[in-house]
Amino acid sequence: METEEIFQFLSPSARIDVKAFALDYVLGLTSTTEGKALLSSDKRYIESIFSLTKDSTSSIVKDSYIALIGLSADDAFANTMITDYCIVPSLLEYIVNEESDHVDTVCMLLANLSRNSFCCRKLIELIDSEECSVKLSKIVEVFCQKKFNKKENNLDHLGLFLSNITQLREGRVFVLDRTQCVVQRLLPYTEYDASEMRKGGVIGALRNCCFETDDHEWLLSDKVDILPHLLLPLAGPEELTEEDMEGMPDDLQYLSDDKKREPNPNIRKMLIESICQLCSTKEGRKIVKDKRTYVIIRELHKTENDKEVCVAIEHLIQLLIGDEPEKGMENLKTVEIPPEVDDKLNKIMLQQDKLEHNE
Repeated sequence: METEEIFQFLSPSARIDVKAFALDYVLGLTSTTEGKALLSSDKRYIESIFSLTKDSTSSIVKDSYIALIGLSADDAFANTMITDYCIVPSLLEYIVNEESDHVDTVCMLLANLSRNSFCCRKLIELIDSEECSVKLSKIVEVFCQKKFNKKENNLDHLGLFLSNITQLREGRVFVLDRTQCVVQRLLPYTEYDASEMRKGGVIGALRNCCFETDDHEWLLSDKVDILPHLLLPLAGPEELTEEDMEGMPDDLQYLSDDKKREPNPNIRKMLIESICQLCSTKEGRKIVKDKRTYVIIRELHKTENDKEVCVAIEHLIQLLIGDEPEKGMENLKTVEIPPEVDDKLNKIMLQQDKLEHNE
C-alpha cells in the first residue's frame, strides 16, 4: 500500500470500511520491527491514528487506541507521543469521563506510556503543568470509585499506571501526600480478588512508597496502618496460639479455617519486600516486630515453594530475629559497605549464580 494512499484512508472523512481497512493494515505493522520502522519514518502516522480516536464510529476509535498501544510498547514511540503530540491530557480527560466507551483500552495505553522512567517523568511533569486539567488526584478518585464508568469499564490498568509512576520519587511524593489520603484509599485493594491487575498494581505502588524511609512511622501509625494490609494476604488458615497472637493486629487474629493466602508468587514477593523496606529503619523494625509479624511469616515459610519468595522470606526473617545494628547503623539503607566487603559479597553472589546456572 502506498504511503500517501494510507494517509487518505486514515482520514476522519474517509468511509468507515476504508478506515477500518487502513487501521487493520497499521495494526499489522505495529507487531513487527520493520513495520514500526516504517511508522516511525513519518510523523503523520501517529497524527492520523490519533485523529481517529475522535471518530464517531466506536470500532474505529477502539482500533485506533489499540494501534497506539502497539506503538507505545516502543520507548522511542512512547516518548514521541508524550512530548511531540501531547496526547496525555486527552487520554486523562477520556478516562475521567464516565460515559467513555473504551476506557480500559486507554488505561492500557497510559500504563504503557509510563513504563520507562524517562517517559514516566515527562508524563508526571505534564500532569503537574497548567496544560493539563486532570490531575493525579482525580485519576485516583475514579480508580477507587466502584463502577465509576457507565459503560462497564473497570479501570484496573490504572493500578499498573500507579505502580509505574511510584518508581519515581515524584510519584511517591504524590501518593504519600498526607493531605490527599491516597495510600489509605489504595490499601483495601491488597486483597482485591476480582482483578489481579488492580491488586498487583496497587501492591507494586505501595512497595515503591515503602522506599521512602522518612514516611515509615506515619505508614505504620494508626493514621495509615499499612502493616495489617500487607500481612493479611500472606496469612493462612493455621490456628495460632494465644501467645502467638498477643500484640498482633486484630485483623490477623482468629482467621477462619478457609482463609487462603495470596496465590500469585510475584504478589507475595512484593508484599514481603514492602515489609522488608519498612524494617530498614530502627523505628520501623520495632513496630513490625511488636506486631508479631514473625509469626505470620513463619507460617508462610512452612508452606512456600517458590524459590524467589523463599529468599525474600528468609531475608525478612533475618531482619525480624537478628540482633539490632550498632549505634550509627540503625538505618540499614544509609549504611556504607566497605569496598573490600562489597567485593567479597559480589564474588559470593557470582559463585552462587554459576552454581544455579549449572544445576
